[in-house]
Amino acid sequence: MSGIIAQNAANATGLIKAAAGGGAWTKLATSTASTDASISFASNIDSTYPIYKFEFINIHPVTDSAHFQINFRDGGSNYDATKTTTAVITYHQENDGDQNWYYLTGLDLAQSTSVQKITGTIGNLNDESFSGELWLFNPASTTFVKHFICRGNTYSQDSTTADMYFAGYCNVTAAIDGVQFTMSSDEIQSGTIKMYGLGDS
Repeated sequence: MSGIIAQNAANATGLIKAAAGGGAWTKLATSTASTDASISFASNIDSTYPIYKFEFINIHPVTDSAHFQINFRDGGSNYDATKTTTAVITYHQENDGDQNWYYLTGLDLAQSTSVQKITGTIGNLNDESFSGELWLFNPASTTFVKHFICRGNTYSQDSTTADMYFAGYCNVTAAIDGVQFTMSSDEIQSGTIKMYGLGDS
């Protein structure tokens, strides 16, 4: 498929080149959880890149039915940027017992500094986890709100695949300079988060 992003494996620099005319991804950081209360990316989020992407690979909670969640830092020491968000889910059970899609009214925020859940519930059995990605747009802007979108899939505690869409904006004029991930209950037992920046060329 033309236009697909391909990694430059020849020199393993972490640079990912897009199709002709596109930009180039640069891997900025990788963090692997080992029963951590939080994973924070407190540097390298600035005006260098107009777009940042976080990849989540097999995020596994200590506690069953926990949500994976995010918050943003806007120049201070706390991760508490004001956010307005929206959330949609589709799901299907392994036994074909139930399937549906709906708006997640309980997981959206309206002008809130609280953490934003970016998954449904995740199971804590050995084969249960969450994988997905989150895009953060122009976090260094001091004019516009800072948009973000997240899509991912969970293997939940009731043997269900859930495809989720979360989106919103940080309604602050200050730049967003940090991102923090936590679980709604207990700790992140395992999993990897990678952060990339997308340049203009």
